[in-house]
Amino acid sequence: MDLTPHLPVLQVVVPLLSSPLLLLLRPRGLAWAGAAAVALLSFAIALNMALAVAAGIQFSYAVGGWEPPYGIALSVDAFSALILLIVTGAGAIAILAGKPSVDREIDAERQPLFYSAWILAMAGLTGIALSADAFNIFVFMEISSLASYVLIAGGPDRRALPAVFKYLIMGTIGATFYLIGVGLVYMMTGTLNLADMEARIGGVTDINPLLVAAGFITIGLALKAAVFPLHVWLPNAYTHAPHMITVFLAACATKVAIYVLLRFDFFVFQANLDRHDVQFSLFLMPLALLGILVASAVAMFEGHIKRLLAMSSVAQIGYIMLGASFITEAGLTASALHMFNHALAKGGLFLAIAGLACHYGDLRLARLAGAARSMPWTAAALVVCGFSLVGIPGTAGFVSKWLLLDAALDEGRFAAVLVGVILVSSLMALAYVWRIVETLYFKPAAQDVATPTGEAPLPLLLAAWLAAIANIGFGLFPQFPLELCSAAAELLLGHTL
Repeated sequence: MDLTPHLPVLQVVVPLLSSPLLLLLRPRGLAWAGAAAVALLSFAIALNMALAVAAGIQFSYAVGGWEPPYGIALSVDAFSALILLIVTGAGAIAILAGKPSVDREIDAERQPLFYSAWILAMAGLTGIALSADAFNIFVFMEISSLASYVLIAGGPDRRALPAVFKYLIMGTIGATFYLIGVGLVYMMTGTLNLADMEARIGGVTDINPLLVAAGFITIGLALKAAVFPLHVWLPNAYTHAPHMITVFLAACATKVAIYVLLRFDFFVFQANLDRHDVQFSLFLMPLALLGILVASAVAMFEGHIKRLLAMSSVAQIGYIMLGASFITEAGLTASALHMFNHALAKGGLFLAIAGLACHYGDLRLARLAGAARSMPWTAAALVVCGFSLVGIPGTAGFVSKWLLLDAALDEGRFAAVLVGVILVSSLMALAYVWRIVETLYFKPAAQDVATPTGEAPLPLLLAAWLAAIANIGFGLFPQFPLELCSAAAELLLGHTL
């Protein structure tokens, strides 16, 4: 039996049905094994679909045989295939490598619940990427958000509780804004299917409700994506979450929200609302530039390594949104590729930090002084991923930043300012990454900190180096993700004509 046509629904159903079953796996380690198997299977499905899409195959699946716009439709194109790779890849690596870290932070009795919530979050994020229906995007958004709240609050750090409460409030506001916008569009078009919505909006005579809907949806999703200045929930959530959850969320959660924002805006609004493209640029570009500069400046002076990299994520989201604000093929290609490359770099950085945390309970930079002398391989993996974050030539981060610079040069009178911001912010990134390198390699160890006797646990060390090698590999040979990103840019622009 050929399962290829059913891969889209399997991508959601496998983790969604597996999640409650993991609750029953009580013996120590069995829940982890089940979660790892589900995550690997999910990644294999996503990789198969991405390879098929790269070969020119598009997936469309009508759940229960009910054709859209009346039934629930799932679809996979170049953009959604890229996001599925990011989500399932991050989930699989984090779960496979994370057992030593999870065993330290989560007691054995609660681990089945923890892994169940983790797989449920993966199901929600993959469902968002697959759904061709605006309301089902909301449903999967809530599934992933509720599971994420459980995961962030599930560790031993009690500071995670106020952090997750802030995340819950901001996430609820974002989801409410999105739902109000979808309701307004439904009121004017009578459909929730994105393709049908795009076709019907052109016949709407009074566009004022649609303009309001565009505002609600954009702000709601910007909250979910932590676009500056709506990022206030992100630093504490990443800092105080269990280390492997930080790996997972930092690699993929905000990218999924950006994906929905771009898909909704380019598929539904750009071609149908007069001068919406100009409004989109005027709204997004200044916020992106401010986010890049302000978040990078804060990261330069941050004293906690996880919080430093969390603020760095806000700046990197700024790069992604800046490329999208150009509304050009070059800009959108750079934006999509930076989603992929940032997931590689930031996932690898937080994997290395999880390794450091196995020997250092306090992750303030001052307490990590001299760590590279006792954990050289862990520190080296962190440095490689940090250089990719900066955009050093030979790393994946350099490719997407170079494409972003190239796209910025085509922006006419704003080109000099845009290029200047990208270059200055890259120097700022070099400054805060160098602070980490200087602390790990050149500063003497604090006298009251016990010197580690070995490297990070082997699964974490191997995963961190897998991410580091991937950052170099995709820096030297970026063809596969670049083809997907270029096709995604053509797809988005094709809906603005």
